[in-house]
Amino acid sequence: MNYVNPDTVARPGGHYSHATVANGFVFVAGQLPITASGEKLAGASFEEQARQVLANVKAILEGCGSSVDNLVQVRVYVDDIANWPKFNEVYVAWAGAAKPSRAVVPTAPLHYGFKIEVEAVAVA
Repeated sequence: MNYVNPDTVARPGGHYSHATVANGFVFVAGQLPITASGEKLAGASFEEQARQVLANVKAILEGCGSSVDNLVQVRVYVDDIANWPKFNEVYVAWAGAAKPSRAVVPTAPLHYGFKIEVEAVAVA
């Protein structure tokens, strides 16, 4: 089992790793809209936050030797289910031909006032 924290994303904000590679899979921890330099995009639009979160997931997958094309499952937490169509637009452009299983989970407000969090599992 390997814990991975690529330099292409901000350092984890707690006692966890951005990804764990185990048994041929990459488990990506929940990603928030935080830039590689550590800027929190809480005041940004939903679409901007979604693009940043997905960029983080992609960077982590690539840092583990995987890719968006290797995704198996994606779980999306949104603070307002009304944002789901906006997320789907951003996601379709980001995922391309990849169509992993996916779930949306409406939540109460997220940490720091963020509107979205995404976690994923991919083949290594």
